[in-house]
Amino acid sequence: MNEKNQIKKRDKSILIRNFVFGVEDSLVSTAGLLSGIAATGVPRETILLTGFVLVAVEAFSMAVGSFLSEESAEEYMEGGAVSSAASVKGGMVMFGSYIVAGMIPLLPYVFLLGQKAFATSIALSLIALFLLGAVNENAKKRGVMRRGLRTVFIGGAAILIGVMVGSLVPGI
Repeated sequence: MNEKNQIKKRDKSILIRNFVFGVEDSLVSTAGLLSGIAATGVPRETILLTGFVLVAVEAFSMAVGSFLSEESAEEYMEGGAVSSAASVKGGMVMFGSYIVAGMIPLLPYVFLLGQKAFATSIALSLIALFLLGAVNENAKKRGVMRRGLRTVFIGGAAILIGVMVGSLVPGI
């Protein structure tokens, strides 16, 4: 493989990594936090405020973290300064995927009330996690069901932690 193709493959790898990481982290973090907050019995407005603040702040934080870590890794691999173009694109993909995926667990609280919002948020997040794992595995032409279920199990565990902590700590 020539150097130009290696660079293209590396750049594509950065984008895929940031997309998968952004979607997975946003789904798990947002669903876990919202479920934990909702489990305390706080008002819907508190859940929505918490969710929108989380998604906005974390999307930016993850994008910056992606940019800095990708750039650092590239500089390490190349032994010096490199173009930041791929790192910037990776950060933008991280930001966008985090925002969009964060809306999946958050929007049920906009349109539904109480237990319906809680259950729908978790269900949609688990479905999205399954699809993320399945699509990722389908791209490699391997066991779609196994990877989808693995992604649901891992993400579901984080959501469960949020619910457990929220259930243990009384609402303020």
